[in-house]
Amino acid sequence: MKVPAAGPSRTAFVTAADDLADRVLSALRGAENAPFLARHVEQAPDRGAALAAVRLVGADVFVPHLLAGFPLDGQDAAAVTRSLAVFPQEAVIAGAGDAGSAVAWRDWAVAELLTRFDGGRPAVPPGEEPAEDPAATGWRPWCARMAGLSPLAIAGLDGPVHQAARCGALPLSRGAARSMLRRDYLTAVRLIRWLAWLHHDGVPLPLDLEAALDHAVLLGGHGPRTALDIAVAERLLGRPDDAHRRR
Repeated sequence: MKVPAAGPSRTAFVTAADDLADRVLSALRGAENAPFLARHVEQAPDRGAALAAVRLVGADVFVPHLLAGFPLDGQDAAAVTRSLAVFPQEAVIAGAGDAGSAVAWRDWAVAELLTRFDGGRPAVPPGEEPAEDPAATGWRPWCARMAGLSPLAIAGLDGPVHQAARCGALPLSRGAARSMLRRDYLTAVRLIRWLAWLHHDGVPLPLDLEAALDHAVLLGGHGPRTALDIAVAERLLGRPDDAHRRR
């Protein structure tokens, strides 16, 4: 989903997305009760921005349910459904440019998890391939695309994007290392999250993943959405999601 370039709407949008990521983290850690998504929308000064934030955070709104057994309240499910209706996929893709395919796959993940927790028909994956062969397209652009799909790197979700990740452990490792060398810690954390998912899935990795995560966290400042990526990665590695704060 495209963030407005500047102005009050951008400020409201970014603030709402950060607030929602904080709420998801709090729910993951047991400090927020249901219906936290509905509260996020109803208590927001700009409900449109709050619903847009639900679209932006995407499948990560289900992290407490997937990783901590947090029940999905009916009001929370309704908030997700409402966000999809207010910001339909066709309109979001139209404004996303080259990122349209990523929008479709992120929406597939939301629909798949909403169906799982709230009932209904299984989501149909988009027709386009999720990620080309990195050997054919180059591992750098492939990693950039996978970083944009990091909300799909969560236990309990599997599909064509995940199969592409299984076949790309080495390129993902190279991408994470390169991002840290370039001090692009946002991309590094997103790729490390994919590597943590691969570790959780039993795929051998060619790097010390815990050291890589600690390095990215130590040297890179991060906001609430990146903190959520870090928390998910730590859960997938089987360590407390505040481990980096105690080292």
